[in-house]
Amino acid sequence: MAVQAARIKSLGTENAFKLGEDIAVCLDRGMDVVKFNLGEPDFDTAPHINRKAIEQIEAGNSHYCDPAGILPFRQAIAKHVSKTRGLDIDPDRVVVTPGAKPPICFSMETYVDPGDEVIYPSPGFPIYESWVTFVGAKPVPLELSEEKGFAFSADDLGELITPKTKLIILNSPSNPTGGVLSKAALEGIARVIRERTRPDVRVYTDEVYEHILFDGEVHNSIASEEGMEEKTVIVSGHSKGFAMTGWRLGWAVLPTKEEAAIFKQLNINIVSCVPPFIQEAGREAYESSETGPAVAKMVSAFERRRNWVVGALNAIPGVTCQNPKGAFYVFPNIAGVCEELGVMSAHRAMPAGAAARTSPSAMFQMFLLYSHGVATLDRNSFGSIGAEGQHFLRLSIATGMDRLEEGVARMRKASVDADGFKEFLDREKLWD
Repeated sequence: MAVQAARIKSLGTENAFKLGEDIAVCLDRGMDVVKFNLGEPDFDTAPHINRKAIEQIEAGNSHYCDPAGILPFRQAIAKHVSKTRGLDIDPDRVVVTPGAKPPICFSMETYVDPGDEVIYPSPGFPIYESWVTFVGAKPVPLELSEEKGFAFSADDLGELITPKTKLIILNSPSNPTGGVLSKAALEGIARVIRERTRPDVRVYTDEVYEHILFDGEVHNSIASEEGMEEKTVIVSGHSKGFAMTGWRLGWAVLPTKEEAAIFKQLNINIVSCVPPFIQEAGREAYESSETGPAVAKMVSAFERRRNWVVGALNAIPGVTCQNPKGAFYVFPNIAGVCEELGVMSAHRAMPAGAAARTSPSAMFQMFLLYSHGVATLDRNSFGSIGAEGQHFLRLSIATGMDRLEEGVARMRKASVDADGFKEFLDREKLWD
């Protein structure tokens, strides 16, 4: 008999956190590591938001509260979504969660049975694929190809829809590519969903990067399109746009009050409630006039870094990098570097078992970390199903320009360090 339940083997992970074990090894060796792995703003939460939480704690607002979220915060969320998406949102359709990850799990538990099909972007946030497989559904990756600017057309989506489709996941602005779905694209996607899916199909739209857009782009939501509000779970939160990652504050707007009641019940079963003083701070983020300038300052810094790093990466022989329109990531293609360094041939020469546990981009990722002190994430960290032959890294640019410049300089050096790569393989034995 096994100690672990069989289903735990199908649960994935988020390598942005898991890579911390390898970073710790390098730090213990005395290395300096430039960290491009975690998707976390390098800005602190704005002081007026911090003050609100402190005031609430000192006032004793630290007890249990409504598992769906305190009403004033749900009202603030409803007002924000109504204003930005052109909808009329009832606060009773809003559920507050500890971060924006739980709604992924809650949606799988609420809507998806074993054998149902879930369409999700790939490369995409890894927890999508993790939960699809964990609930026994069939994963259907929607490829975001470099040739199409890491976007997809309505026809691309339509080709994947079948009578077994139950949930469709969208993410804009996108992690890891920084791609942004335009209103015109969303109109076509909405039309395909209306025409080709059953009435009980739900759309999960991850909009957690809604505040982080470049080049004058504006945020658009599938929920704003004709006939989509009643089909769509809108999810966002405070981690990215308000630099509140450690606060763990997210939310979901459900199509109906009845579906919101299910999410509330799941909160009761798992977390009871989000601390009320955190929710009051979250309300302050939406209602204070000080928030807009703080967010604009942060986004402007991200855009300046984006403008620099894309050119710097494209100047490295064997690297091509597209210009992201949102979020705070770049997603360079490293196929040329992997070929020149001998990463491709080293992967082909591996025993089958070892080769299956890694990929060329993962091998280069670990070479960068262990030999040059740069922490990045490989392509398979963003959905491994159907990712064969794709050679990319994700770099978070949510770090200061000095560290960004240092990290890219080290990448340039690593890109021509063929002898160092061979020595790395002999020394580390990571995949034996």
